[in-house]
Amino acid sequence: MELEGEVELEESLGELRQSFRSGRTRSASWRKAQLEAILKLITDNEDKIFKALQQDLGKHPVEAYCDEIGVVVKSANYSLSSVEKWMAPKKGHIPLLFFPAKGEVLPEPLGLVLIFSCWNFPISLALDPLIGAISAGNTAVLKPSELAPACSSFLADTIPLYLDNKAIKVIEGGTDVAEKLLQQKWDKIFFTGSPRVGQIVMSAAAKHLTPVTLELGGKCPLILDSLTNLSDLKVAAKRIAWGKWGPSGGQACVAIDYVLVEHRFASLLIESLKGAIKKFYGDDPTNLKYLSRIVNKHHFDRLCNLLEDPNVEASIVHGGSLDKNNLIIEPTVLLDPPLDAEIMTEEIFGPLLPIITVNNIQESIEFINSKPKPLTIYGFTKNEALKKQILTETSSGSVVFNDALVHFLCDDLPFGGVGQSGFGRYHGKYSFDTFSHEKAVLQRSFFPDLEILYPPLNDSKLQFIRLAYKFDYVGILLHFLGLKKTFT
Repeated sequence: MELEGEVELEESLGELRQSFRSGRTRSASWRKAQLEAILKLITDNEDKIFKALQQDLGKHPVEAYCDEIGVVVKSANYSLSSVEKWMAPKKGHIPLLFFPAKGEVLPEPLGLVLIFSCWNFPISLALDPLIGAISAGNTAVLKPSELAPACSSFLADTIPLYLDNKAIKVIEGGTDVAEKLLQQKWDKIFFTGSPRVGQIVMSAAAKHLTPVTLELGGKCPLILDSLTNLSDLKVAAKRIAWGKWGPSGGQACVAIDYVLVEHRFASLLIESLKGAIKKFYGDDPTNLKYLSRIVNKHHFDRLCNLLEDPNVEASIVHGGSLDKNNLIIEPTVLLDPPLDAEIMTEEIFGPLLPIITVNNIQESIEFINSKPKPLTIYGFTKNEALKKQILTETSSGSVVFNDALVHFLCDDLPFGGVGQSGFGRYHGKYSFDTFSHEKAVLQRSFFPDLEILYPPLNDSKLQFIRLAYKFDYVGILLHFLGLKKTFT
């Protein structure tokens, strides 16, 4: 739906809040029905999704299924099979000081949540968080990105045909609509996008003390150790090429932003990357039918501007061809561009791959630590000591060894950033937790009612409390009840 005014927005949100207060979204049956509806939505409309993704981003159907449709199907099935277990209360240990009593942790939905999705994965990064919100029992508003208009229209037109209209709504629009939505009070805001816009979202949420999950981006580095085995190098080159130019043509928050490698190994890496690029995309850089195009002219021009610096242009060792009419940039490799150039200070979010050389691979750790904490660090190495050093001496949302991007597809691993790359996590059970509040519940009996905690206070009571906190032994309690004379 598109907003026609403040009154319409208030009425829509009022209906969603009333639905939540009625309790309709809390039952396992409602949650499972909505998850099944998402699966049916995807199955019934696969061709329409392919067409929308082709129209917005030029995605090939294989890429569209791998990164979008398959992600949603996998996530919905996983949640469908697990949601009742996730909903169940978990037992909590209660100190003997309060015996007899029992404690449990009860997950409860937060309420009305707002989900901002992004344009580079406009289907999966809209529906995957929505799956988490539904699994947790919330009502939700989904705001798709206006930069992927075909996918936004598809979601707005299709979701009302499958999901509960009184609990889940799609609101389309640009920045003006986003601003109106941020003025409202929500029980949770989930945002995927840039750090700059993330700051705006967080600032607006602070006015209502609304909790937020920010899935941002940043410059994801890759450390490439000197792989002496040529077969290992070929595999690494293919995985690096796919991790940079595969999903959305490098327009992904988890895409490899730059590579750190020793001087002596750089030329071998470049030749291996050239071979992988030729194998993937062929010889004609203007006919890249397997490479997603840049989303719009603004972002195309932004990427072109990164190459306009003569010192940056001089560092190009492969590629650089541009197709302005079709918004395609050839996979481009750069060797040691100036570190103070914009291509090395801002997230690239496109098919440009700088290679930065170091004297020894240990320097890569210092280089990464001199930058904001990344969403993901990639490491290609067989050196267990280097792996341990990366894990213990750097900080990032995640670490992947000897591959790229695949961690995003693992429901049992949390996905999210740290520091400037965001905070909060989702996927699988982590999505359920993100949209839930874990409520502590403690129940006590009326008997016995220990006078030990009540005034008047004395040294004997202090001794009991000290021992109870320290040991939590049954014998302590029995002794002070007069049923046992000594501690054992």
